[in-house]
Amino acid sequence: MLTFTEAQLLQWLAPLVWPFLRALALFTALPVLGTRTVPTRVRIALAGFIAFAAQPSLPALPPEALVLDSPLVLPLVAQQLVIGLCLGFAVRLVFAAVEFAGEIIGLQMGLNFAGFFDPISATTATATSRFFGTMVAWLFIVGGGHLVVIAALVQSFQAFPVGPEPFAFLRQVQPQRWGAEIFGTGLWIALPLLSMLLFVNLVLGAISRVAPQINIFAIGFPVTLGVGLVGLLLTLPALDVPFQMTLERMLGQFR
Repeated sequence: MLTFTEAQLLQWLAPLVWPFLRALALFTALPVLGTRTVPTRVRIALAGFIAFAAQPSLPALPPEALVLDSPLVLPLVAQQLVIGLCLGFAVRLVFAAVEFAGEIIGLQMGLNFAGFFDPISATTATATSRFFGTMVAWLFIVGGGHLVVIAALVQSFQAFPVGPEPFAFLRQVQPQRWGAEIFGTGLWIALPLLSMLLFVNLVLGAISRVAPQINIFAIGFPVTLGVGLVGLLLTLPALDVPFQMTLERMLGQFR
């Protein structure tokens, strides 16, 4: 008859608990897989599968992490939640940067008045912002971005192993500085189209001075909108490069 004690059961479960908590926190904040459209049971199952599959590559646990019924595990739980949430937040910042580029482009094209309610993020978004958000979500899955995130999650146990200091990660990485990535990457993505639309506005301004009888307000909007749509079509294939580079740079802090 197979028998085992409670201490043995806790010792067997301890190596699975910590990667499970970190992965579950990641899927709570991760775009695409962490949205309301993905059921909670699916996220829990994915976190459990990752925790089980990552066991051969995880470092040895400290002695205090093997005793799950001790009050000393509370800081360890907080550490896993903080690291997992920050990892998902880093990926979400990359998505926000691309959507910010869509906001700027839509403002220059005159499409920012075409706003609607997004039920996934529960916010109001513009047409160009949602278009960029949909494209980058498609790139994230098709380009294997979810696999890169899972690899960064497993490698984060080497860079930030399970330890009694949950906030040492925050002091080392300083995620409060990541907000600059939204503006830097967003302007980088939107710069080609902004330059094109700026040139169009300069041409329209010159036409209004040379031929004042032309109603520039009547022809300016369709011309700007048409040039913007053509620019979106031409620059959309290049969206993959800044997205992948920014994602790799953000995830590199966890390796």
